[in-house]
Amino acid sequence: MSPYDDGTFAKNCPPARPPVATPCPIGGSPVNVLVTGGGGFLGRRIVQLLRARGDQVRVLSRRRHPEVEAAGAFSLTGDIRDYDAVRQAMRGVDTVFHVAAKVGTWGNPGDFRSVNVEGTRLLLDAARKTGVGRFIYTSTPSVVGYAKDVDNGGPELPYARIHESPYAASKAEGERLVLEANDGGIATIALRPHLVIGPGDAALLPRLIDRARKRRLRIVGNGLNKVDLTFVDNAAWAHLDAEAALATASSACAGRPYFISNGEPVVLWSWINALLRDLDLPEVRTRVPLGIARGVGVVAEALWKLPLGGEPPITRFLASALARNHWYDMSPAARDLGYTPRVGMDEARRSIVTWAKKIAHPRSMASATAR
Repeated sequence: MSPYDDGTFAKNCPPARPPVATPCPIGGSPVNVLVTGGGGFLGRRIVQLLRARGDQVRVLSRRRHPEVEAAGAFSLTGDIRDYDAVRQAMRGVDTVFHVAAKVGTWGNPGDFRSVNVEGTRLLLDAARKTGVGRFIYTSTPSVVGYAKDVDNGGPELPYARIHESPYAASKAEGERLVLEANDGGIATIALRPHLVIGPGDAALLPRLIDRARKRRLRIVGNGLNKVDLTFVDNAAWAHLDAEAALATASSACAGRPYFISNGEPVVLWSWINALLRDLDLPEVRTRVPLGIARGVGVVAEALWKLPLGGEPPITRFLASALARNHWYDMSPAARDLGYTPRVGMDEARRSIVTWAKKIAHPRSMASATAR
């Protein structure tokens, strides 16, 4: 049993609410679905969309999540590396959305591999043995790396030859397992949503805002690099689009990876500075050449291996991601999955600004609420 597993399986979870009267696109009837990591930022939104269309949803996470239970999902407590827990969770399930992962730019490679590779391997094995028909895997564009600029990159891009992040390395290996598992018994697909943002984000935007507030944020490179962003609703809808398109293991999308984004590349540092202005925070002006940032990353990585605890302020992987172009071709996802962004970047930004003001100025918001 995993040291992170509390050993229970939440047999006394409250029953799911009755399905809402929304037609289901798959077979015309509600689908039994398992979402791993359904209490997380993206997973929670996928659960909400599935419930809105009337599916019976189970969520497998290491702890209970009242918010997904409130949406009518059945919450199961367990670790994806606990085979008994996974087998029990998959009984009678038609589709698995495997969203759970160990994320981060730094850490013990073995820890990343344990969850993102061995956990995925175990889930695939259990899915085959329990008769799951569809397996949708949440991957990441970092599997192809940031060693050079990527402009309008497509699924033909090769995996990175050398991964500078244990997260990217483990997700690439996990993705390979998923795509190779596609056969007559189970249909699989991998989605690579890029830089998922939106209200409720607990990682990317809060860290950026915190660094900006403390004046510890620096432009890496020339500040002109273009990147794709993905509003969380669009990333979630892409998963449902993939499920609808993944009828069988011979479907056009089966056994293939797809980049997912809003399809509106932005100049990263201009976008960040515009967000900071909207939040009444200081803009980023100081620039650090990519070569120097990567050199500092080498030193930081060496020091943090001692270890110093936490994550280093910069790594080679992060420096390259902040300085290089990385935006992707959405036409394969549109063609094969019917994917189209439901929320444009302008609307996404307005939503983010309203939410982010509570993070950027927590004391001011608290005072305003008190008044």
